[in-house]
Order: sequence, then C-alpha cells, then structure tokens
Amino acid sequence: MTDEHPTLVHGDEYIVIFSGGPNDGQTDHRIATESGWDNEIIVNGLESAAAAEFAYTATTAKKVGDSVHVTYVWDPKDADDLEAPEERYDS
Repeated sequence: MTDEHPTLVHGDEYIVIFSGGPNDGQTDHRIATESGWDNEIIVNGLESAAAAEFAYTATTAKKVGDSVHVTYVWDPKDADDLEAPEERYDS
C-alpha cells in the first residue's frame, strides 16, 4: 500500500462518501472537472417549510482498486438546522 495522493483528470469518475449530516453514510458517483474532485458539495435537503442546503467539504481522498474515493464531511456549525426526526414524515 502506498501513501500516494490520488489524482483525477477531467472526465474521470470518482466515488463520493458522505460523513455526518443528513446524507451520512450515503455515496454518489461524480465526474471530475479540470481541477479534479470538487472541494465542496452542496446538498439540497427537503424540509416541510422550505428547502435547506447542506455543505460538505472534501477531507480525504484515497485510491481503492481502480477507483478514487473522496470523503466529504458535514460541518454542522455552518449548516441550516436539521428537521427533527419526529417531524420528517408528518402529513
């Protein structure tokens, strides 16, 4: 195993792993831009009153087999409030 920092070129696919917040544990596939993976991903969440935005920041990237996995961490101090779990499915 090496400690190499993975690189991506424009058009390469990479795997996003969300840590914390409303998307904790979820993954996504994204396409690299000219500068590689995104430094930040804004996720739109749905609340009963209005849509909320949650920012995730790239913290680590590693090569796993033939793919690159980038972990994005949610910072709750800069985020919109999360909807209380008991209110999420009110009709």
